[in-house]
Amino acid sequence: MQTHHPAFRSCLLALACILLIAGASAAPSIQASVGDIVPLSGYSYGSYNVYLFLTGPNLPVNGVALNDISKRADQGGFTIVQVDSDDHWSYKWGTGSLGGRLDEGTYTIWVVNGPNDRSRLSEADFSTISVTLGKPSISIDTPLVPGSMDLRSVPDGASVMMGEQYKGKTPMTISDLTPGTYDVVFSQFGYQKFSTRVPVEAGRISEVTATLAPDTGAIAISSVPANATVLVDGQIAGTAPVLAVNLTGGNHTVAVSLDGYLSGEQTVAVIPGQTLPVTIGLSPVPLRTTVTTPAAAMATAPLVAGFVAILFLIHYIRRK
Repeated sequence: MQTHHPAFRSCLLALACILLIAGASAAPSIQASVGDIVPLSGYSYGSYNVYLFLTGPNLPVNGVALNDISKRADQGGFTIVQVDSDDHWSYKWGTGSLGGRLDEGTYTIWVVNGPNDRSRLSEADFSTISVTLGKPSISIDTPLVPGSMDLRSVPDGASVMMGEQYKGKTPMTISDLTPGTYDVVFSQFGYQKFSTRVPVEAGRISEVTATLAPDTGAIAISSVPANATVLVDGQIAGTAPVLAVNLTGGNHTVAVSLDGYLSGEQTVAVIPGQTLPVTIGLSPVPLRTTVTTPAAAMATAPLVAGFVAILFLIHYIRRK
């Protein structure tokens, strides 16, 4: 920063897209493109106005007004900015609306406490700002087109979580999504959770069908005595002791059978994620017994008596 008279203290703050910090002995420096709006500000003590003019490539040596480069400073062409009650001034310099075209290069903005052009600065207090203007930048603001998701599940009715937010139940469509990747979780009672990452593209529908696997449990089946044949829901599961796995939550029928014993059966409520122990005791088959009634004994008595008489007769004849 260059200051000709200490009575005029001007600390200039200039911002142009980035924050600039100027040293005590150097003028603030701004990097901008032709067509940018450059905010300028500073302080001026003891003055109601500051007078701004510009020098640089292909401009008159004594400067021109910032707002109209066709007006020469040595002919009264200044940009006049009022100083407020706090001794502060500010100005937005539109580098694209100047009554002419600026070339690329480094320019100097002169801030003076009176209407003095460059040839008469010895009569005034002033400070300077260095501005480097580059080629105009071209940018196109393209509206961001949202995307959407079409979510389904087998079976229907699964709850959908997107991140930490509950979105509803399948089937469903989620619209107005910013393009990107989303974490989606499907869940339903009696089924295992289904998690996936869904990419969403601008203007497109991402389709997801989640096939949910049943949430299963198991039954550890024993019999007394051991080695009984085990059936679960009518299907052979093996010989006891046996572990029946991949059983859906809910009631299941366990039946056991063993030669010489009466069959046993029990209903077991399976809890997903758990193994339930079940022991089924078998009772022996009852023995068959023969009972002789009095009537039957009377019916056979003559036969027995006759048989005994025959034996006695044979024995008597042999003795003769």
